[in-house]
Amino acid sequence: MDRLTVRYNALTAGEFIALWESVWGDGPTPEQTARAMASTLFRVSVYDGGRAVAMARMIGDLGLCCYIKDVVVRPEYQGRGIGRMLVQELLRYIRENAVLGTRVSVELAALPEKVPFYEKLGFSANEAQRLRLMLEVP
Repeated sequence: MDRLTVRYNALTAGEFIALWESVWGDGPTPEQTARAMASTLFRVSVYDGGRAVAMARMIGDLGLCCYIKDVVVRPEYQGRGIGRMLVQELLRYIRENAVLGTRVSVELAALPEKVPFYEKLGFSANEAQRLRLMLEVP
């Protein structure tokens, strides 16, 4: 990662959408993304020159729980340890900002093929079933 740089809370809505679409296809709207960025607890991004090549963000309360969202590394940058570094940066943020002497639940959702990656970082599955409702906002 010699020419790559890490930035905190700098990722723009446009960069977020471009990264999202590099891995998952059609992204959210610019308005949705701007609101999400404004409400995100902490975000980490990696740049190659002026181009965002990876991101991760965290939502939560830093009291009881935090949730890792949108860990994305452009396909051509995968396999270099960037994803691991992103998650470690999010966990470092919690350690430095949560209530001392307590425990914080850190959760995420992962596709089955990504589970081994997160298990190497200390995450484990629990008995909870992830549920989702995509609410239409008229």
